[in-house]
Amino acid sequence: MILYVISILLAAFIIVYFRLYLFVFPHNRLVILMYHQIQKESHEDLTVSLKNLEQQFSYLSRKKYTPQFFSELTVSTKKNIVITFDDGYRNNLEYLPSLLKKYNLKATIFIPTGFIENGYKNYLMMTFDEIRSLDRNYFEIALHTHAHDSLKTMSLDHVEKDLEKNMQILDAQNIPYSKVLAYPYGKYPNKEKEKSAFFSILKKIGIDFAVRIGNRINYYPPQHPYELCRVDIKGKDSIIKFKLKLIFGRLKLF
Repeated sequence: MILYVISILLAAFIIVYFRLYLFVFPHNRLVILMYHQIQKESHEDLTVSLKNLEQQFSYLSRKKYTPQFFSELTVSTKKNIVITFDDGYRNNLEYLPSLLKKYNLKATIFIPTGFIENGYKNYLMMTFDEIRSLDRNYFEIALHTHAHDSLKTMSLDHVEKDLEKNMQILDAQNIPYSKVLAYPYGKYPNKEKEKSAFFSILKKIGIDFAVRIGNRINYYPPQHPYELCRVDIKGKDSIIKFKLKLIFGRLKLF
C-alpha cells in the first residue's frame, strides 16, 4: 500500500514537472507511438488489450493531444501525436475504427505487402479490400517493405527492389499511401558510410520519413527524417507507464 501511494505521488510530481518544462521550453514535441495487435485480453508485449488501449486513447483525447498523419506534419503543435500500428493484423480492423472515431484520433498502419498476400504465421491479416475500405479520415497507410526482412544487412539493390515492390503492389491495389517507411524490426545500417548510402536509396525512391524504435521523443521539424523514433507501447503497460512514456519515451526502469 505504501509503495503504491509513493508511486502515485512520484507520477504526479513527474507530470507537474513536465508541464512546467513545457511552459519554460515550448518545443514542438512529436510523439510517435508504436503498436501491433489488439485483443480483448492480452498478456503479450506486442498485443495491447482493448481495455488498456481505450484507456490510453481516452487520455490522449482528454489531454488534447493533436493527432497527426505523417502527411500532415507541416502542421505542428506542442503536443503532436502520431499513432502507428505495424503489419496489418485483422484485429486492427475489428477494434480501431470505432475507437478512433470515439476519441477523434487517427492511426497510421504500416503494411508489409508480403504479409497481406501470403499471410504471417497463424495470424489473421487484413485483405487488400479491407485495407482499401478503411476510412481515410481516420487511417493513413504507409510502407513496411514487401518481405519484412531486416534492412540492416540487405544489399542496397535488394532494399530498393523490395521497397519498390511494396509501393507497386499498393499502387496496383489502388490503395493510397504515404511514402513513410517503418523499418522491419527497427533495423537499418548504423555504420556512418553504410547509413549514408542507405539513406540515399530512400531519398531516390521518394521516402519522406522513416521510423525506427528508439523510444525517444522527437521534435518538429526533425533534423533526421529517416531516424524518427517511436515509443513502444507494451501490452502490460499500466496507464501510469503510458503517461510516463508520453513524457520521456522509455525509462530504464520499465
